[in-house]
Amino acid sequence: MKYYLIVGEASGDLHAANLMQSLKAQDSNAEFRFLGGDNMKAVGGTMVRHYKEMAYMGFVPVLLHLRTIFRNMKMCKQDIVAWNPDVVILVDYAGFNLNIAKFLRKKTAIPAFYYISPKIWAWKTWRIRSIKRDIAQMFSILPFEVAFYEKYHYPIHYVGNPTADEVRAFRNTYHESRDAFCTRQNLNASKPIIALLAGSRKQEIKDNLPAMLEAAEAFPEYQIAVAGAPSIDDDYYNQFIGNRNVQLVRNETYALLSHTHAALVTSGTATLETALFDVPQVVCYKTPLPHLIRLAFKCIIQVPYISLVNLIANKVVVQELLADRFSVKNMRHYLSLILAGQDREAMLCEYKAIRQQLADKVAPDEAAKQMIECLKK
Repeated sequence: MKYYLIVGEASGDLHAANLMQSLKAQDSNAEFRFLGGDNMKAVGGTMVRHYKEMAYMGFVPVLLHLRTIFRNMKMCKQDIVAWNPDVVILVDYAGFNLNIAKFLRKKTAIPAFYYISPKIWAWKTWRIRSIKRDIAQMFSILPFEVAFYEKYHYPIHYVGNPTADEVRAFRNTYHESRDAFCTRQNLNASKPIIALLAGSRKQEIKDNLPAMLEAAEAFPEYQIAVAGAPSIDDDYYNQFIGNRNVQLVRNETYALLSHTHAALVTSGTATLETALFDVPQVVCYKTPLPHLIRLAFKCIIQVPYISLVNLIANKVVVQELLADRFSVKNMRHYLSLILAGQDREAMLCEYKAIRQQLADKVAPDEAAKQMIECLKK
């Protein structure tokens, strides 16, 4: 079968590439054409355009590049019609992809499958109308999305979680001792580690890391390690670390979490990764206009939590220091509870329940299997 895939950012490129590998394994006649990235290109097929030529984040960049965005959209529609695939697989990237899905429904007989649902449950719930109308099948990687969509009488497929797959695979193959890891990373093997995961973007690091460092320094019996994001230079971290006795661990977040006692984590996939490594954590996320953001949570944003851990559990498992709750004082308080053991066992028990909810399905394999079955029907 012929598969046309569309992604708009690095994470989508990785997820789509894994899905393509699984489709190839289950469909020996699989052909691919895509708007994607280097990971997808490595799997094979024809790359029509790189996502870096298409992805604009934020209101002002989108406004400045409207002509390019519309040109890419027109090109993509024409290319799909000319190639006439069996299915178009959309990966996240809602603004662009939902427009493509609308076009497919109105102008073609090509079905649109969505892999990794846009986060309409957080806000923009009105998009459920276009999804129900234009998306033939939805394949979700978050278990709580099933109940959300069922509320709107739109059944979806939960196929497992890629992050859970990756962590499980790493834990099954990583056997380095704590002493060996600490020696390799210039850490003290006799002191427990507090890990700081301050985000993957420069602005997140700038906003969160200084306060995280100040909070963690209140516990001198522990050593501090900062997890370095792949795309950020050492010099950027060092301007915040300065002369502190803090170690920067580059490109080895999973290994670091394997030997960590507790963590301060900026919201995102990292909160789920930290939980899957059984590391108690406090979630920290600084925002501009904190009181306004708190009001938005009460009036506009549709979910009560920001961390995937709490969203999956549907209750407070980890403390979220967002907006007006973000402070060094609060970080120290909740970190001290974890380090003292008061909240630790309860948190680890909840982590176990989250793992059970995520299940043992290998997400791209399960998605590929169900997609092929749907197309054959």
